[in-house]
Amino acid sequence: MRWALVKVCVAVTTMVVVAFAVPLGLVIKEMARDRAFSGAERVAAAIAPALSITSDREQLERVVASAGADDGLAVHIPAAGDGAAALDLGRQRASDEDIATVRALGRASTTDVAGGSTLLQPTAVSSGETAVVEVFVPEAAVSNGVATAWAVLAGVGVALVVGSVAVADRLGVRMVRPARRLVHSARDLGEGQLGARVPEEGPKELRLAAVAFNAMADQVVQLLANERELAADLSHRLRTPLTVLRLNAASLGDGPAAEQTRAAVEQLEREVDTIIRTAREAKPQTASVGPGAGCDAAEVVRERMAFWSALAEDEGRKWRVAGVERPVRAPVARADLAAALDALLGNVFRHTAEGTAFAVDVHDGEDAVIVLVSDAGDGIADPAAAMARGRGSGHDGSTGLGLDIVRRLAEATGGDVRIGSSVLGGAEVRIWIQLGGPGGKGPARKGNRGTMRRRRQTGPASVLR
Repeated sequence: MRWALVKVCVAVTTMVVVAFAVPLGLVIKEMARDRAFSGAERVAAAIAPALSITSDREQLERVVASAGADDGLAVHIPAAGDGAAALDLGRQRASDEDIATVRALGRASTTDVAGGSTLLQPTAVSSGETAVVEVFVPEAAVSNGVATAWAVLAGVGVALVVGSVAVADRLGVRMVRPARRLVHSARDLGEGQLGARVPEEGPKELRLAAVAFNAMADQVVQLLANERELAADLSHRLRTPLTVLRLNAASLGDGPAAEQTRAAVEQLEREVDTIIRTAREAKPQTASVGPGAGCDAAEVVRERMAFWSALAEDEGRKWRVAGVERPVRAPVARADLAAALDALLGNVFRHTAEGTAFAVDVHDGEDAVIVLVSDAGDGIADPAAAMARGRGSGHDGSTGLGLDIVRRLAEATGGDVRIGSSVLGGAEVRIWIQLGGPGGKGPARKGNRGTMRRRRQTGPASVLR
């Protein structure tokens, strides 16, 4: 669009320049010619009074010399009837035929000669005959100033074309830049960057397009947020009670009724897994939380541990919580953090034996909030495979909501998730929530991580319960 506009302006300006400059140049050329012949007519008119008074050669030579025409003036006086000879003064350039024609017609005429043109002006002399005054007009006098005028016109034309290109380029930039921003934002939104928006600037049509795009992006974010909340809500409200039902069904003993109950619970779990996977087909990404938004991570941990503590007591599990005595601000939504904690704690209850202890630690660093969920189970032999399963393997009992929820929560802030060995002897899942956001510095700070680990091992913490 930008170059098309520039080409159009160049074409239009060139046509305008040609339409005005060429006729103007021709007019200037004609004016220079008229100016040169007007000067020749003035010289011829200066000789006419002397010719009407005298025909004496010496006097006429003085008059011709005083006219200042140098070698360009000639006077042709025919022979008089009383026997006087014809008189020719100056250098003759015109032919005798042209001179005779002018004398016979009695009106001025111009004729081309070598090196320019001549003006032949008939003038009556004292003897009653008609003399012809010949004034030479060189070619240089006819074209005097024409080349300069054409050069000025050409310069003005070039300046107009260059100016039109500059103006068209600025106008093109003003039109193209908002369009490019719209294209880039649309591409970013298509790649999953839900925070992509377009500044509402530029021409009216592009401003309206930006407004429509931003409204669409807001609607997409809202729809994906609702879908994400639905998946998290399903995991909170369905998977947790089902875990309790499964554990209770396991304690029913043997018998047909017990087997039927356990089979029904397993079938219900599979159906719930299918529903959750269906709700997550769009794979929404966690939306960025604006400045000042977020939640109190310590409060969320206390709330979720109050929920899971009842099940832990039923299974004889000791548990510990540390770092929740004071508020810990995290730049994530409360529902997202709660969903991530439920996913990790649900994995502890699902994949470790009854009576296995677990702990949740919260650390508030200068540039990150770290949440550690550890257990005293058998650990995780292949963390990479566990993360792959967390992204959804489709196996029974796995919806892809587990570690994927945790991973997306951390990566939305510029952080990450790591799986390692805990001080309790089992697995440890560390959630690094970056405080600077995705645009800040990366989370890879070994010194900070080591400090956090030592604080968790040696710092004050509540006892196992």
